[in-house]
Amino acid sequence: MGLNERRKIKELQDVTFPERVKEIEEICGKAIPYEVDWESLADDAQGLNFIDNVSCHRLNMALRVICGDDMGKQAVRDGLKLIKLANVKDAAAMKMSFENGVLEMHCAYALGASGMHRDDAIRALLEKNL
Repeated sequence: MGLNERRKIKELQDVTFPERVKEIEEICGKAIPYEVDWESLADDAQGLNFIDNVSCHRLNMALRVICGDDMGKQAVRDGLKLIKLANVKDAAAMKMSFENGVLEMHCAYALGASGMHRDDAIRALLEKNL
């Protein structure tokens, strides 16, 4: 891992992810933390650049729809406990699950929009299991 990757990870850890957690709290009324597999991103500068838009922004778009009413907000507060993110090398390895309050998304971050789960797919998974 080079200096630029270390700088980007520090920015994500210190600025980007705390801001996204705060945004989730504004959407549903509860701060829900992220757990990122940094090792899976260590040598992927392109992936580090896209992780916010590919996962965080998509999740927040899905949460805005789910939390359009009090019942949705309460369901998210009660049911979503943790968001786990991991990087994979290609779209074939992508997966998404929601079990025991943990939303886990494996995305091919370096592929940008081609390596993401769409917000309507994230919403559908959450709504089915909340």
